[in-house]
Amino acid sequence: MSDSGGTADPEQVRGALGPLDVKRVMAALPHRYPMLLVDRVEELIPDRRIAAIKAVTINEDFFNGHFPGRPIMPGVLIVEALAQAAGVLAVESLGLAGSGKLVYFMAIDEAKFRVPVEPGVLLRLDVEFVQRRSKVCKFAGRATVDGKLAAEANFTAMIADAPA
Repeated sequence: MSDSGGTADPEQVRGALGPLDVKRVMAALPHRYPMLLVDRVEELIPDRRIAAIKAVTINEDFFNGHFPGRPIMPGVLIVEALAQAAGVLAVESLGLAGSGKLVYFMAIDEAKFRVPVEPGVLLRLDVEFVQRRSKVCKFAGRATVDGKLAAEANFTAMIADAPA
């Protein structure tokens, strides 16, 4: 992944998408409130990477119990946000928007949590393809707040039909 956090070089930009609003995100993902954890896509380079944003607000239901008096976004939800960004990347790259196909988590590896994510921040979700086969994709993701690494993980997902 690029450490610049900015725009890709001109060779990478061909075919780039973005910004994409939440309506476009919802066209790619089946998730809805309260489980939709991607608010917008800053940039998406098909078959390569995505940069997305989750606006973390005190209104999130999980803050009521995690933790009273010291609200912190649960690490599993940060990983879920990364996985949803990867889902948008996969669906857009494979031309599956509106197809009914779903992206299912298969594995999470090497998840690390570096700093707490508190209400009032923009959580940046940077995910890149590591490997792509016809139905199984591997990704590497990093979540940052103000340029500081909050969490990182490698994960595998499968593209499949929705249950009947």
